[in-house]
Amino acid sequence: MKLRIILALLLFQHMLMAQVPMIQGHRGCRGLFPENSLPAFAHALEIGVRVLEMDVCISADGQVVVSHEPVMNALYTTKPDGNPVLKSEEAALNLYQMPYSEIMKFDVGIRGNALFPEQQKVATYKPLLSEVLALGEAFRKKSGEAVYYNIEIKSDPKAYGLTQPPTVDEFSKLVWAQIKVQVVPGYVMLQSFDFGVLRYWHAAMGRGEFPEVALSALVTRKSPEAVVKDLGFVPAIYSSNFSDLTKVDVEKAHALGMRVIPWTANELSQIHALQAMGVDGVITDYPNRAPKLP
Repeated sequence: MKLRIILALLLFQHMLMAQVPMIQGHRGCRGLFPENSLPAFAHALEIGVRVLEMDVCISADGQVVVSHEPVMNALYTTKPDGNPVLKSEEAALNLYQMPYSEIMKFDVGIRGNALFPEQQKVATYKPLLSEVLALGEAFRKKSGEAVYYNIEIKSDPKAYGLTQPPTVDEFSKLVWAQIKVQVVPGYVMLQSFDFGVLRYWHAAMGRGEFPEVALSALVTRKSPEAVVKDLGFVPAIYSSNFSDLTKVDVEKAHALGMRVIPWTANELSQIHALQAMGVDGVITDYPNRAPKLP
């Protein structure tokens, strides 16, 4: 019985990933519009991206907020009074200690981002996951084209109960509660660097508490074999830093039953090199530079 379940999961993962477009827009399209913002996701869809990659954190009132950091980033955030957030203020501006009504008053786009000079300066805020999914689903219904969502649970064992819920169970249930009301599970990838998150989702899917979604192991300098050993199961996706990835890694991941989707390659030459290795997708800040969309 256990073997049949494992084989069924692997078949599901293969069928799902075979349909997913190559290019994923990192945090929407961070190189072009403010990261993890509605303008970024909307623009990504407009230029042909069909996989929206994003990060989620949790607010004090249990809202699922699309944000890479669980604090207000001083690099590009403006306070409600119009002054920029200072580096010394970041820790105090902990999203997990702030109600969403307060979070949304902070602007995260009008100053631009010095690391991405092509990024448009537009007034915007940290949206709810429900808003991003609604945007994607509205586009799907209007265009008739499939839209996929690669959602990263920003979890760190050192931060349990501090900048995030105390357990991965609670965090995961809050995220799933938002996904299930808007999106068919087959269009969802769930990724995390925190293997505790991935183990929880895998177990919950095995118990039938969550439907099947593609789980993606985010890693830095961890081999495909080590991922499987540390997780205790084979995830759908092996997602490493593109600069660490080798053709041998791709071949080993494929042999183990994982698709390979590295992050975050921003130059056309890098994307071409990854394609030559045989990767199954590429996460990029500049989907407009990609050789083929979707």
